[in-house]
Amino acid sequence: MRLGLVLGEAASGLRRNFSMVVSIVLVTFVSLTFVGTAALMQLQIGQMKNFWYDKAQVAVYLCNGAVPSTNCQDGGATKAQIEAVRTALETAPVKSFVNNFYFENHQKAYDNFQKQFKGNPVADYVTPDLLNEAFWVNLKNPNQSAVIGEAISGMPGVDAVTDQRRLLDQIFAVLNTASITAAGIAALMLVAAALLISTTIRLSAFSRRRELGIMRLVGASNRFIQTPFILEGVLASLIGSVLAAATTVGIVQFFVQGYLAQAQRDIAFVTVPDALIVVPILIGAGVVLAAVSANIAISRYLRV
Repeated sequence: MRLGLVLGEAASGLRRNFSMVVSIVLVTFVSLTFVGTAALMQLQIGQMKNFWYDKAQVAVYLCNGAVPSTNCQDGGATKAQIEAVRTALETAPVKSFVNNFYFENHQKAYDNFQKQFKGNPVADYVTPDLLNEAFWVNLKNPNQSAVIGEAISGMPGVDAVTDQRRLLDQIFAVLNTASITAAGIAALMLVAAALLISTTIRLSAFSRRRELGIMRLVGASNRFIQTPFILEGVLASLIGSVLAAATTVGIVQFFVQGYLAQAQRDIAFVTVPDALIVVPILIGAGVVLAAVSANIAISRYLRV
């Protein structure tokens, strides 16, 4: 097979169908950018889970006489009840699951509340006595938080035992939904890209039907005839794939690391090396999609 002739035919096809080639580039670029975004979101969710799950605590909220509660009919927790909870956390079998814990009184809870909601109007209406005192427990294994709930929740003076991971799970559920949505849109766009590539190849073949007829008469093989058309689709899709990969890396470099990571230093965000892992996936997906679509399209045309 003469490589120069094949490449020349592919270049000629790209020139003849320039507008359709641009369409393939754009559709491939948009669809693979969604794929890259979905992949980065999954990496981000994984990093956040690893980062926050290790820091997640179990909060043992004590009864507060100033705030009514169904579990605190006898008013606020007494000193004896508070010490009983402390003793339970320091003795077996609960102690074997606890890494460490600390007690947060009304004033400390108020100070933390003011820091967390600084600038929020609600902070002006909250006083220390409205906030529950609590024991904050760090577990050796965060997956065993149910043990603390079973051992502590029924004790006198205890209002509620809350696992922070439940709140994190709700956040991660929202992020997962966004990631799945992006993947769904990407799948639809990839289907559109495949159909557009097929249509472009068939139009290109139709515009050169006389040349193809002559090539058949002189004994050219189907592979020789098909290769320029497949290269047309692959080259157009490759350009879109490279643009999508560059955009994905650029989003991480300039938006995630350049802005989000600077504004939220307590969160572990994806980095450029993480984005570079996605790059070969995007380029490979674009090339394979184009090669398969173009091959099917030209094979069907030649059989007609």
